[in-house]
Amino acid sequence: MSSSAQVSDQAFRDDDPKGFSKPSPPSASLSYTKSSTSTAPTSVSISGDISSQLHGGYSHPLTRSWQAERQLTKSMLIYPLFISDDDEEETAIPSLPGQHRRGINKLVPHLEPLIRKGLRSVILFGVPLKPNTKDAVGSAADDPKGPVIQSIRLLKASFPQLYLVADVCMCEYTSHGHCGILRDDGSLNNNLSVDRISDVAMAYAEAGAHCVAPSDMNDGRVKAIKLKLIQAGIAHRVTLMSYAAKFSGCLYGPFRDAAGSVPSFGDRKCYQLPPGGRGLARRAIRRDIDEGADVIMVKPANAFLDIISDAKEIGKDLPIAAYQVSGEFAMIHAAANAGVFDMKTMAFESLEGILRAGANIIVTYWTPVMLDWLES
Repeated sequence: MSSSAQVSDQAFRDDDPKGFSKPSPPSASLSYTKSSTSTAPTSVSISGDISSQLHGGYSHPLTRSWQAERQLTKSMLIYPLFISDDDEEETAIPSLPGQHRRGINKLVPHLEPLIRKGLRSVILFGVPLKPNTKDAVGSAADDPKGPVIQSIRLLKASFPQLYLVADVCMCEYTSHGHCGILRDDGSLNNNLSVDRISDVAMAYAEAGAHCVAPSDMNDGRVKAIKLKLIQAGIAHRVTLMSYAAKFSGCLYGPFRDAAGSVPSFGDRKCYQLPPGGRGLARRAIRRDIDEGADVIMVKPANAFLDIISDAKEIGKDLPIAAYQVSGEFAMIHAAANAGVFDMKTMAFESLEGILRAGANIIVTYWTPVMLDWLES
């Protein structure tokens, strides 16, 4: 019996209050016979409900790709680089699969093949390793001979087309591992921290960075940096990317292994956002837009897709960046190595979810392999 006959037969049963089946009239039998060859709709569930028919819109690989509001491209990706003050270093980071901490002499050979494959942007994190380099105010952060400023100058000369983002923070350079200058009681001195952070951002911008990205989460640092860029006459050529919604949590472990930025006491919960603080994140996003941010970033990414969506709603006229952090990256590796899923498939799904939420820039450790995967 055809599906339409089954539906009609059930309708006859339902019409009988006693539940007995009635014999089908001859005309009904004739219609069943016609339905097997007729082009007319034969299912009551479809008839008259054209909007329910979706499969044709994504039945082909190309039409499936058309369903995405944003297509993942190489230009969306920013590759994080850990640069140490040991010029010859090239050390693997065990907790961050496939990633290394490199000295300045190792950067150009590492990046040359990636740029040939389409790498467009990197974000620089300095890692001071020499003895007695760190102090209470992070003096080495803007040292002209330090790893970040040296790298900016080298990479700008070697790869003029490469977009250079300089992360601006203090935690790698302070003896206590916190993201600013502390009071005597160990709490963060916001005013002194903002002065220091904005000075460091200016040093990176004047060295040639295309973009400065304060990640410290001190109140008012975006405005301070923007005003100094304006006063220096370089605001027109330097992008200000704010880590506007940066949440505290346990997903930064591999990064801190790489950067040597673990706090020597306490934690960063008093200045990084609480994981449940959606309203607070929305307020921080609005504040940083009002203070002059050119790009808004959310960090972490996969665990905070709702915040990425909020950022796109609030900053609908701004680019939205998301940082898929070290713990998110490492989790995918660990699960794939345990046989939970295919690594490449999951990597794509994780990034496509970030795009779908509203980001159009992604900072990710997947960047080198994505350059190959997107090509194929």
